[in-house]
Amino acid sequence: FSATMPKSILGLSNQILNKPEKVAVNPVSSTAATIKQYVYFTNKPSKADLLLHILEDDDLDQVLLFSRTKRGADRIVRKLHKVKIQAAAIHGDKSQNQRQKALQSFKDGQTRVLVATDIAARGIDIDKLSYVINYDIPNEPETYVDRIGRCGRAGEKGVSISICEPEENAYLKDIEKLTQHKIQVVSENPFPQTDKPMNAQEKKEVAKQKERDKQAFFANRKKKGGQQRG
Repeated sequence: FSATMPKSILGLSNQILNKPEKVAVNPVSSTAATIKQYVYFTNKPSKADLLLHILEDDDLDQVLLFSRTKRGADRIVRKLHKVKIQAAAIHGDKSQNQRQKALQSFKDGQTRVLVATDIAARGIDIDKLSYVINYDIPNEPETYVDRIGRCGRAGEKGVSISICEPEENAYLKDIEKLTQHKIQVVSENPFPQTDKPMNAQEKKEVAKQKERDKQAFFANRKKKGGQQRG
């Protein structure tokens, strides 16, 4: 059972299963008519500042915000805490008790912004949730549909706000193609998008740098672990 079914997983199931059958309750391309969808185009370094600008609106009193990564979720929470915005993160590195505590605090209104990764948010059902923010645009259009579907349920009105950096422009087009819905662009934006998406060579260099940073991170952690044991 899955709220979404990425193409990679569907392909894997076709490889390892004998004539599998797929049963879908609703088309993954459908979004509720009660949800108003907006997008801000900005540059990657401006995302955090734009988020703070958006949250200046006091009407956004209970926000479920999606981050692509666990470290990204923690980073967002730290930035929100610096400006006295009550926030908490739920992701795979949090214990079950920590996730339940964060979710309950959010439901009780003590936490204004709940920052979640897609996997950790599975199964979350919050009554009368009105606002969802996509801090990172998902690369799977179906994931976007699942995310914003957490607001505007049971006939209630909902608002989805997406923050789109240059490298995510293509993802947004895929979403609009799947849903057959043009997402409204917010023109009153103090941090407009001016950068261009990277070319193929630049993407390769970024990927290489990420891999080097990852190896350095784990090597340093291993070194610290050895020193503590010693």
